Amino acid sequence: MTTLATHPFAAAAAAAEVTTADVVLWVVLPYLFLTVFVLGHVWRYRYDKFGWTTRSSQLYERRLLRWASPLFHFGILFVFLGHVLGLGIPKSWTRALGVSDGLYHLMAITIGTVAGVSTVVGLALLIYRRRTVGPVFRATTRMDKLMYLVLAVVIALGMWNTIAGSILNLGGHYDYREGVSVWFRGIFRFDLHPELMADAPLGFQLHGMAAMFLFALWPFTRLVHVFSVPLGYLWRPYVVYRAKARTTPGTRPPRRGWEGVQRPKEHVGPF
Repeated sequence: MTTLATHPFAAAAAAAEVTTADVVLWVVLPYLFLTVFVLGHVWRYRYDKFGWTTRSSQLYERRLLRWASPLFHFGILFVFLGHVLGLGIPKSWTRALGVSDGLYHLMAITIGTVAGVSTVVGLALLIYRRRTVGPVFRATTRMDKLMYLVLAVVIALGMWNTIAGSILNLGGHYDYREGVSVWFRGIFRFDLHPELMADAPLGFQLHGMAAMFLFALWPFTRLVHVFSVPLGYLWRPYVVYRAKARTTPGTRPPRRGWEGVQRPKEHVGPF
């Protein structure tokens, strides 16, 4: 029989001097939100296939969308790739490839800042467009508003961690690759270390919590379109368009319904 004292989570908390709240925040909630993320997509696909869409509003307004959408989508793509590299790949791997810590830090600052600014500007334009364009605002649901709010918080906290921690060096240097990254990879190995997140700066903790909440919210918003990339367009056959055949007078097929009677032209002349 497993008691509280012999439970793995309790043993880990006692060994690392973490509180029960730390275990709940950085062990229980990640798996809870991850379960909602997976099962929510399964439920949405089975019972709401017709709602699996971006709810595009391009027909309502195009001028702002022409700038906002590329800025946001390309920016968030590079932000995602940066998180995959920073959180998913250990520091020892990049060192083995000849990438020094200084070079990695420089790349993360330059590319991350450009991608972050692009994402922030694109998201700001999208929110401005959705609020100021009447038809787009009327097509905005409550879930859309909540999604934009949470997404803005996640991006803002991420930019703050980059600027304050890596550029301005406020509060001392913190190497997230030895703390947050190890905790993150432990989620998929079922070997979490809540003490690492408990010792992380507050900005990283808030960023992690907001990101987990966004993932739990994901299946019930328009963000599901991320998993609907039209890869079939790459190898589908061409669509053949045929011009409408021209017809000579008197040979066209009869139309449905009544047709007007053509009066004969009046002849003017001596004969």
